[in-house]
Amino acid sequence: MPRWIKGLLVGIVTGLCGALLSLSAVGYDLEKFFGLKHLFTVRGAITPPDDVALVAIYPDAARRLGLPLLPRDWSREIHARLIDRLVEAGASAIVFDLDLERPKSFAEDGTFANAIRAADRVVLYERLDGRRVPIIGATGAQTGWQWVEQVGEPTDALAEAAKAIGSFPLPKLDVAVYDFWTFKTSGGDAPTVVGLALQIHATKIHSEWRDLLRSAGLGEQAALLPAAPEDLGPHPALRDAMNAIRREVERRGAPVLSTALGAGAGGTDRPVLDALVRLYEGPANRYLNFYGPPGTIQRLSYDAVINAGSGGAGAIDLRDKVVFVGYSDLYDPGQPDRFYSVFTRSDGVDLSGVEIMATAFANLLTDRTLRTTGTWQTVAITALFGLAVGAGIFLLPALIGVPLALALGAGYAVSAQLAFNRADLWLPLVVPLLLQLPVALFVGLLGQYLFERRQKTRATEAISYYLPDSAVKALTAGGREAEAINKVVYATCFATDMAGFSTLAERMAPKELAAFLNDYFDTIAAPLKLHGVDVTEFRADAIMCAWTSPEPTVEVRRRAVLAALDTVEAVESFNSRHEPIRLAPRVGLEAGSIYIGHAGGGGRFVYSIVGDCANAASRIESLNKRLNTSLLASDTVTVGLDGLLLRPLGRFVFVGKSQPTAINEIVARATAASPAQRRLCDRYAEALALFDRHDWAGAAARADALLTEFPEDGPGLFLLAKCRQYLNLRPGEDDPAIIRLDSK
Repeated sequence: MPRWIKGLLVGIVTGLCGALLSLSAVGYDLEKFFGLKHLFTVRGAITPPDDVALVAIYPDAARRLGLPLLPRDWSREIHARLIDRLVEAGASAIVFDLDLERPKSFAEDGTFANAIRAADRVVLYERLDGRRVPIIGATGAQTGWQWVEQVGEPTDALAEAAKAIGSFPLPKLDVAVYDFWTFKTSGGDAPTVVGLALQIHATKIHSEWRDLLRSAGLGEQAALLPAAPEDLGPHPALRDAMNAIRREVERRGAPVLSTALGAGAGGTDRPVLDALVRLYEGPANRYLNFYGPPGTIQRLSYDAVINAGSGGAGAIDLRDKVVFVGYSDLYDPGQPDRFYSVFTRSDGVDLSGVEIMATAFANLLTDRTLRTTGTWQTVAITALFGLAVGAGIFLLPALIGVPLALALGAGYAVSAQLAFNRADLWLPLVVPLLLQLPVALFVGLLGQYLFERRQKTRATEAISYYLPDSAVKALTAGGREAEAINKVVYATCFATDMAGFSTLAERMAPKELAAFLNDYFDTIAAPLKLHGVDVTEFRADAIMCAWTSPEPTVEVRRRAVLAALDTVEAVESFNSRHEPIRLAPRVGLEAGSIYIGHAGGGGRFVYSIVGDCANAASRIESLNKRLNTSLLASDTVTVGLDGLLLRPLGRFVFVGKSQPTAINEIVARATAASPAQRRLCDRYAEALALFDRHDWAGAAARADALLTEFPEDGPGLFLLAKCRQYLNLRPGEDDPAIIRLDSK
């Protein structure tokens, strides 16, 4: 299958999966819980309209008024006083979010009812409880379930006085709330309190509203509204009229009110008239557009309103505002009638029911309820997004496709946020950005990886047998040019060979010898790999390897020394597996600049370590034979390294060299060194100091004393022999303390 078809299929599948998920309940919940919260959080709080205010009931207000803490225990005469104050302040509508089902005394309810009636603008809240009940058939068996809603109305006296009564059911998911109803479909399209409040708030344009209804062909419904607004009511006249208008608009199935308004019908207060049209023509269920954390909407304390004067400096101005009265405590996370929202504060204080009610009304009045994309719009957005990122990442090179996909995701996120901030449009966010984009990245990059892998696997596997990983990566990344792996670096070179290889080769069959060598090399390779060796070169029975860096560094020397110590131990372990054969471990270390890369000609090369540093490491390794030691290193390697027990052995001039090299025996890690090893180093240092001062007799005496305790010590024997040689033969003109070797 062509690659472009595979890419197109990846894009189509990514898009369709995203579209299906967006339309599912799971996708909807993800957008609610995470996407909508993110949009609100980034946008932050916004200024609510001036047309709405909240009178808050809470414990401090009750204390200041000398009332019980629970509002249900208050005398309803105080609510009558509140209505009088709100009417004096100019409120256009008053909504009580209080449970008024239980009657109080005749005097209390009568005083409250008279205030409600006189105000002629009060909406009372009725509780709406829903539950599922079984349906029982004629045989007595259950045949199904039925949803039953029970209404808890205010007392008769209060209901008869109210301009309107309505419920305010909130679709609630767990403890969170996201949307509200303007007309309760399960309640016969009865308007909720926010719709009733808007209709009462629009009393000032009552005649224009009736004219608009008639212009839209709803004359019969307009006749349900009296000519004078003060004649509308009491309950249930307003609710019945609104219900009739809503049903007729829905029956027409066309925006008849908007059409009539656009044709020139209407009055001077166009925003309120627009809000009424949206109320009746818009969906019954709408999404809340929260203005901010608790207290964002103008909030007045209940006692402050009660105690406000009717005029002068202490008066409260609520002209042409809809006022909601209910419980709202900004300091108690456990307040009743609370709902979790995206703006729940960090101290746990939620939005109260009455503030959500006020928010819903303000959204309706100013056309700020959240708008969502329709089914086909959602499908188109997620499908096109998935197609773009899925196919793009799969088909384009990763260095181009990934940045483009991320840029597309970032651009979409910014666009979604701007649409939310400026147009109150809620676009899918979680599915495209947190599901489709990561999946497209994964699938696209995986496809590219598998494609490229097929191209490189065989070549990589072949050359990896002969080159170190760094060289393989350089070749596969840089093309076929061998020069891509050539470089001059600083390195610590490690040289070792197998003692007695010639004898073993003579005694073993070729296949047996090869198996023996492979086991030996595997044994030594383990500590080298453990300490991060960069280059390993096998030379017959010898190994040359290097730890490299662009510039001189202590770390490459330290890793090489630790690897050498572990190699000596590894060879001892190898010997225990191959008794009676016993190999003497010998390692030489030198540091300096080397060339690593291809060497050869005629189109055939080997990957090799070349340079004086590598040659010197081999010479130092050979010196172990003369001194009967295991691990020698030059001063260049050991300088500045701590944690080691070192024994300086003197200065040596190797064959073919003109300058001396200070050689140290690396005896052990300092933490593992025994007292005997420390004594050996101290005594040898005394003898070497006399040797360097040309005190051959003194040095010989110290060396002889050292050998009394350590008779097999190779450096001690070598030094004693040199001292005796110098005692019998007169040294030449060169410094005899610098030992010149006559063979490799």
